[in-house]
Amino acid sequence: MRTPLDPFDLFRETIGKLTGNGIILVAGDPPNPMTIGWATLGEIWHRPVMTVLVRPTRFTYALMEKSRDFSVCVLGEAYEKHLAFCGTKSGRDHDKIRVCGFTMEPGIRISTPYIAESDFHFECRMIYKQGLNPDALYPSINEQFYPRRDWHTVYFGEIEGAFRK
Repeated sequence: MRTPLDPFDLFRETIGKLTGNGIILVAGDPPNPMTIGWATLGEIWHRPVMTVLVRPTRFTYALMEKSRDFSVCVLGEAYEKHLAFCGTKSGRDHDKIRVCGFTMEPGIRISTPYIAESDFHFECRMIYKQGLNPDALYPSINEQFYPRRDWHTVYFGEIEGAFRK
């Protein structure tokens, strides 16, 4: 059973995991988990919002382009190898849910499922997306993070719910 929480009560824990081994974005039907290390949590348009970034070269990009919602799952330290696998292997080539032994549960407020093993998760409804404009990026960011010119798309998800195990 999951307990609903204020998403901002999970801010520090979420940011700590992002700067550590990452968190998992789940999108698509069938769902695909992808480890992410960049996201933001805040308020935009008087709504609680999580933004996630996905490169167009990733398998998850096509899934996000077709999705109306997504979940973001925060796993404990015991899942370090799973996070590494989901961040380095493609859903084009691997059934990451099966390989990692994840149990997928139906979303509580959205259609995208979440990983039952996660300590907590966010359920987000897509409200906006925008490809990064390389001309507007600070030059050193462009040089450091986009040498292949594969700029992310930023997806804005209104947080419909945050839930802890």
